[in-house]
Amino acid sequence: MGTTRLVSRRRQDSGAKWARIAMAVLATAGLIDTGSITLKRWGLLGNLTCPMGADGCDKVLNSAWGTVFAGIPLSLVGVLAYGAVLLMALLPLLPGLQENKGDLSRRTWWGLFTVSLGMAVFSGVLLGVMLLKIQAFCFFCVLSAALSLALFVLSVVGGGWDDFGQLLFRGVLLALAVLLGGLIWASVVDPNRPDAVASGSGVAPVVTTESSPAAIALAEHLTSSGAVMYSAYWCPHCHEQKELFGKQASDQLNVVECAPDGENNQADLCRSKGLEGFPSWEINGSIDSGVKGLDTLAELSGYKGDTDF
Repeated sequence: MGTTRLVSRRRQDSGAKWARIAMAVLATAGLIDTGSITLKRWGLLGNLTCPMGADGCDKVLNSAWGTVFAGIPLSLVGVLAYGAVLLMALLPLLPGLQENKGDLSRRTWWGLFTVSLGMAVFSGVLLGVMLLKIQAFCFFCVLSAALSLALFVLSVVGGGWDDFGQLLFRGVLLALAVLLGGLIWASVVDPNRPDAVASGSGVAPVVTTESSPAAIALAEHLTSSGAVMYSAYWCPHCHEQKELFGKQASDQLNVVECAPDGENNQADLCRSKGLEGFPSWEINGSIDSGVKGLDTLAELSGYKGDTDF
């Protein structure tokens, strides 16, 4: 009788409670990390103090690998992943779930293992991109990778697994799938891939769209009125802004290169402006960050010409 109760209790309390609590704490830290980055990208949060220099963080977070699926910040995916870990870690600890606690505990441990392993492997891909392709250092990215790895270790150590062979088999398959998918994604979005339009190291990609007469007139008005576009050659949003103008019009803009390794850069000037991101527009003495529609730029600069952009 006592043995039966012991076995039943073990089945009900599979895994370690301390591991769940530790994972909840780490997931909360990850939510704060990725949430802060996301809010900054959306313009809802001011400057973030990035240890070891803000230039590296800006370069990484504003790179081609900083967004997924039509401009959605990659950090938002991190928010969702950490949120899922937090929910699965705490759910079996909530009162009122005693009847299904055993099954819920086992399912959430598998969920924690799957999500944390995927996060750890994908974070490894991102660190490789950061060091080898972007060649910059972002503290927030490294912190997220460390948190993901710690969550994975806790899911293995604290899961109370009965069959490590099955765990290993599933883990290897999942890790290979995430690694392959991550490498393919990183290659596809790489602006320096062989079939991508680019013009060399430290030089922004070539603008390929055609300009309308109205866009050219607006660009000339912006330049004559002293408007400045602060840009970085590696910034995909800067390229997006130029594509809105088109090739002929973008050639008329007063564009300042802010990347320290960019061609003809004015990095010191950019630093003195306290820019929050790229592109940043300085119009009539005010600085505003982010890609702007041509109608918006016309309104901000007092443009009164043709608006058939």
